[in-house]
Amino acid sequence: MRNSLLDRFRGAGGTPGSSGAGTFRADFTASLVVFLVAVPLCVGVAVASGVPAELGLITGIVGGLVTGFLPGSSLQVSGPAAGLTVLVYEAVEQYGVAALGVLVLVSGLLQLAMGAFGLGRWFRAISVAVVQGMLAGIGLVLIAGQLYALADAKAPTSGLDKIFGIPELIGDVAGSGDALKAVAVGVGTIAVLVLWPRFRKGAKVLPAPLAAVALATASTVIFDLPIARVEVKGLLDAIQPPGGGEFQALAEVGVIGTVLAFTLIASAESLFSAAAVDRLHDGPRTNYDKELMAQGAGNAVCGVLGALPMTAVIVRSAANVQAGAKTKASRVLHGVWLLIFAVLFPSALGIIPVATLAGVLVYSGWKLIPTKDLVPLWRTHRGEAIILIVTAGAIVITNMFEGVIIGLLMAVAKTAWETSHVHVEVSGREDDGDQPLHVRVRGHATFLRLPKLLDELEGLPREREVELDLTGLRHVDHACEMALATWTERHNAVVKRDTAVEERVPA
Repeated sequence: MRNSLLDRFRGAGGTPGSSGAGTFRADFTASLVVFLVAVPLCVGVAVASGVPAELGLITGIVGGLVTGFLPGSSLQVSGPAAGLTVLVYEAVEQYGVAALGVLVLVSGLLQLAMGAFGLGRWFRAISVAVVQGMLAGIGLVLIAGQLYALADAKAPTSGLDKIFGIPELIGDVAGSGDALKAVAVGVGTIAVLVLWPRFRKGAKVLPAPLAAVALATASTVIFDLPIARVEVKGLLDAIQPPGGGEFQALAEVGVIGTVLAFTLIASAESLFSAAAVDRLHDGPRTNYDKELMAQGAGNAVCGVLGALPMTAVIVRSAANVQAGAKTKASRVLHGVWLLIFAVLFPSALGIIPVATLAGVLVYSGWKLIPTKDLVPLWRTHRGEAIILIVTAGAIVITNMFEGVIIGLLMAVAKTAWETSHVHVEVSGREDDGDQPLHVRVRGHATFLRLPKLLDELEGLPREREVELDLTGLRHVDHACEMALATWTERHNAVVKRDTAVEERVPA
């Protein structure tokens, strides 16, 4: 029985020739590492999203036991992600925690449908600049919001208010001893996250997020600091399956927009993460359609339980690969450890300072911003850099859904502009003045290039007729075709009229 189970897992990503016991041992060890990374992130994302901490653990459990067992990407690990924190917070503020299950459930069903219809691979066609801009915008809003949590203060609702309110926040912190202590704990957490990986021996034993949370929590308990702690309700009490009343909200336009935003962002983040994880190992490549369906199944279950939405998470996935995982058994086992922790040790969450989790998320938000890529991108592909910056800024100024739509529209417009190259070739200038000019148009003639095209045609001699040759066009849209035909007809008519007038006038 044990061997058959190992063989089943090995088929999802094991290396040929590896022994069953050796593979399981590697997956077992990797699962413990991923579990230790996942605990603080699951709790931190939940708290930042404005929902009970246990809901983050539930999503992590489903990501391991449901999504982790399904085919798609063999080594990718799913759970609550910082990339959806801002959107979830806005949805909870607007519609309430009870409606969250409906939003996540419908998003999961949409992902299942998209995967079944083979749309998973099409997400690879989304502009990388838009995805990077989306993550950068999320990171900026996440950092701005968690700066308030660092000081045990309530954050404003909109992204701009959070940013513009920072000077006032600094003044409030400077005048409050308790707020300064909370900030010290949060900043200390960030310092550990940055410096811990340099301590290689310690980093191999204890992941940086867990080390940072453990040290900050221990310091808070030892010195009895008067700062806010995570509120604990219990696993079963936190589960809130959606009722009939919540499903009625789907008739609202705003709710539909939120569902689409959940679906788009969760799917794009998961599939881009899968592409990144594939570059980290030599095992089987991701089947994008199956992975999208696996994410959809996980989100559908999370929706039924009223939990947070899930995506594939690159931090946990990279930790899984680097810890030596061979098959999907590692991610399934990490879900088992999360379940055991949530059932047996829920009170352990109650001693974690909120400022510590805020520090973890400030660091996570900073990692979402492509600071190293922006300058090289500006030098080599300035248009892509502009799309990235505009997408991020639009998310901060408006909201997640509208910001992503603006980014996608900009990417489409840029592509259309770059591909609509058109060239005008004129022959016959040296011929007899009575002979018409031969004008050949090549390339892609679209409405975007119409002003440039007409300017070139207007520069032709007004006394010569024109023969327009469009056989060199690979594409011509209706606007261009009509404009060129109209211009040619009008130009030749004017030339004939002027010629007739000249012939009637006596020399």
